[in-house]
Amino acid sequence: MSWAGPLQGIRVLDFTRVLAGPAASLALADLGAEVIKIEPPGTGDETRSFPPFRAGESHYFLSINRGKKSIVVDLKTAAGVALVKDLAAKCDVLVENYRPGVMDRLGLGYEALSAINPRLIYCAISGFGMTGPLRDRPSFDIVMQALSGALSVNGEPDRPPTKLGIPLGDLVGGVNGPMAILAALYERSVSGRGRLIDVSLFDGMIGMLAYLPQLAFFTGADPKPQGSQHPNLVPYGVFPARDGSIVIACLTNSFWANICRALGMDDWIEDSRFDTLVKRRDIRSTVNERISGVTSQKTVNELVEFLTQHQVPHAPILGIKDALSQPQAVAREMVIETDHQLLGKIPIVNRPIKFPGDPQPVPAAPPVLGQHTDEILRDILGFTSDRIAELRASKVVA
Repeated sequence: MSWAGPLQGIRVLDFTRVLAGPAASLALADLGAEVIKIEPPGTGDETRSFPPFRAGESHYFLSINRGKKSIVVDLKTAAGVALVKDLAAKCDVLVENYRPGVMDRLGLGYEALSAINPRLIYCAISGFGMTGPLRDRPSFDIVMQALSGALSVNGEPDRPPTKLGIPLGDLVGGVNGPMAILAALYERSVSGRGRLIDVSLFDGMIGMLAYLPQLAFFTGADPKPQGSQHPNLVPYGVFPARDGSIVIACLTNSFWANICRALGMDDWIEDSRFDTLVKRRDIRSTVNERISGVTSQKTVNELVEFLTQHQVPHAPILGIKDALSQPQAVAREMVIETDHQLLGKIPIVNRPIKFPGDPQPVPAAPPVLGQHTDEILRDILGFTSDRIAELRASKVVA
C-alpha cells in the first residue's frame, strides 16, 4: 500500500466552498488525509461555475481541490442530514466555512455532531469568527484585506492602496485552519476527545501583519504604502534593468558591502554616510538613485550573475508561467501531471510540503461533481447497491 502522507488514516468531512475553507481541506489532503467533500445537488461548490472552463471544468475549482473525493448530498432533506451524520460518526475532522449559525440550523453544528462522535474535531472557518459585532457579515478576500489594515500598506506611496495580487484574506484560513486541526489531533491523542475550533479570517489577517502593528505602537502613526520598498531597510525593492527589473534586498547590514562590490560601488563600502541601516533609510533617495543608475545600464541576466557571485539576496521578477517552469520549480516537482476523469492528463501544482525518504503518490485530480458518491456510500457507510439506488431515486444523493 502506498504512503499517502503523515495524515494517512485520518478522515475529513469537508463542508467547505469557494477558497478559505477549501484551502484548509486541501492542506489536509496534501498531508495524506482522506477528504470527503460534501456538495449540493446541481451546482456543487460555487467555484465550479467560475470561468474560464475547459470541458465544463472550472480552473478555479481545479486549483484548490486536488486529492479530494466528492459526494453530492441534498442537505435540505432529512435523509440527507441523517446520511451526513452517519458519515460524521466515522470521521476524525469536520471543516466548514459557512457563516456562523448555518450548520446549527441544518442540525450539523458542533454540539449535535460531537454528541454522536465525541472524538470529532470541528473546525469552523468564517470571516469574522463566532463572536463580535461583525460575526454575521459576509466577507471576501478584499474585505479582509481592507478591515485588517493590510490593504492600507499595499501599493505605491501617495497613490490609492492596491489589493494584494494573491487572495491572502482567504488563504489565511488555509494556513490557520490546518495548524489548529493538527494541534487538536495531537491533543485528542492525549485526551481522547475532539474540540471546536473557531478560525476567523479577520484575526488571521491581523496576525499576518507581522512587524507592522509593533511599528505603529512604537511610532504612534500608521505605516504607509511603500510600493516594493521596505519602510526601514535600504536598499530593498525593485530596481530597473536595461531589459526589465530586478529585486535587490539588503535585509541585514552584512549585505551592504556585497551589494557595493557587485554593482561597482566600492567607494561607498567605507563611507560613513551609508554604514548603518538607519543612515541609509534617512537618505533613501540618494542610495536608490545611485543603485538604479548602475542597474539600468545592465541586463537582468548580467545583474543576476553579479549579485549571485557576491551572495546578494536578489531575484528577477518572473511571470507565473516562468515561475512554474524555472529550474528550481522543476527540481522540486512543483508542477506534475495527474489524470482527470473528464480532462485526461492535466498539469496541477504539486504539494508544497515534502517528506524526504517517503515519497507520496501523485495527488488525485480534483473530482468531478459527485464522482465518489457511490464509493463513499458503499465503502464507508456499507450501503448496498439497492440502498444507493433508492437514495438516488429520491434525490437525496446525486
